[in-house]
Amino acid sequence: MEQEKLLIREEVNNSLKDWREDEKMALELQRITGQLRFRSSIELVLFGAPIHDTRTSSLLNQHLFSLNYSQKPLSVTATLGLASAIAKADNLMPCKVDIGKLGLEWVEEKGDFNNEEEFVHFKLKNFINVDPKNGAASDVVLYGFGRIGRLAARILVNNTGKGEQLRLKAIVIRPKLKDRLEEAQKRAALLSHDSVHGAFPGSVLVSDNGNEIIINGNKIKLIFAKSPDQIDYTEYGINNALLIDNTGVWRDREGLEGHLRPGIAKVLLTAPGKGDVPNIVYKANEENFSTDDHKIFSAASCTTNAIVPAVDIIHKEYGITKGHIETIHAYTNDQNLIDNFHSKQRRGKGAATNMVITSTGAAAAVAKVFPEMKGKLTGNAIRVPTPNCSLAILNLSLDKQTNSVELNAKLKEGSLKGQYMEQILYSTDTEYVSSNAIGMNTTCVVDAPSTIVSEDGLNATVYLWYDNEYGYTCQVVRLAKHLMGVRRYIY
Repeated sequence: MEQEKLLIREEVNNSLKDWREDEKMALELQRITGQLRFRSSIELVLFGAPIHDTRTSSLLNQHLFSLNYSQKPLSVTATLGLASAIAKADNLMPCKVDIGKLGLEWVEEKGDFNNEEEFVHFKLKNFINVDPKNGAASDVVLYGFGRIGRLAARILVNNTGKGEQLRLKAIVIRPKLKDRLEEAQKRAALLSHDSVHGAFPGSVLVSDNGNEIIINGNKIKLIFAKSPDQIDYTEYGINNALLIDNTGVWRDREGLEGHLRPGIAKVLLTAPGKGDVPNIVYKANEENFSTDDHKIFSAASCTTNAIVPAVDIIHKEYGITKGHIETIHAYTNDQNLIDNFHSKQRRGKGAATNMVITSTGAAAAVAKVFPEMKGKLTGNAIRVPTPNCSLAILNLSLDKQTNSVELNAKLKEGSLKGQYMEQILYSTDTEYVSSNAIGMNTTCVVDAPSTIVSEDGLNATVYLWYDNEYGYTCQVVRLAKHLMGVRRYIY
């Protein structure tokens, strides 16, 4: 009995010792990541999640996400070895590398290479000794500072690095208080502590006069204006900038062109555009619109961005003859907190106490992205009493037979490689719920265990979780980088 107790104690001690060793390696991985980020503008991520400025325990836990793709978890030993090899690579251009996905490839292919350096050189050879992909840094203005605006500020600041891509220079606010300093402080408080997304992991300060907000050292002008025509952005040292309108007040070309004031080169709307405004889902149809010929763009809706990648993959592989999209959507600021008058049907009922059937333009919007889908999809939405994260249910009739295993394999492959690597996350978690998706930077998360395919193989139901706030805003920032020509090489 005593011998058994000693063995148990030894196992416990060894387990803790192994964890501490992993923590040491995670710290070293973060050190290398930070060095690459600030010295060479090379960003390392792990299955899409940031490595820099992350708790070591969270970083080690993120390695377990590899179980969605592999029978064994990816070790921090493997990712640290790859990060070290990337740090040693000569003449590697600024790029973004997912060492989680690279690590899975290393586990499968390492028998074909002498070491990590040789493997990394082979995989990243297209990024070595080539011209940098991105142009000069671009100024950005946020017009509006609501849910999307504040998240965009967080993302832009966190991605500043050496300042070679997008630089947030100003935030335009429609004044609500006479005291500018008090209003600036209230706005800063909303940025610092968010009820859904938590505390901002950094410093948020307001200047003494309330005309600037300083976020992690980024001095950002606060411009108080009642309408776009009151502003000359060049007066604030802003030139050739992208303005991101997250108010939703102006959605057609005529209204959005009002933002093309001195200092502004392009306008990006964070809502579906009306009329001939190009609705873009980044990585699906951005190449159809020249950034030289167009000045006004829309990032479409959060739901459209969530469903388009999966719809595209499924349609290309199996052919979609028709389908219906039902969105179980978190309530939004447009709804009433308690019962009160609302111009739209049903939305007058209290958002926190009702499920509310409402319309969605997401199905029709898919046809704007892929004209071949015109008339094939219908859609509706149910607003439910959750503040964030939604679920899109795709019920699709197919041309070609399949089964749930094969269909999931195609979506899994699409999340690992191909054009939608940054847009799709693949989950095999049977306990996944909406709050799991909070903070996901992809546009959707495939809930693989829930996929259903009919016995004849011609009807499929796919469930896609999405963070309709943060995940969508990450996609907006990706599109913003594309529009301003500052995207880096991505692996």
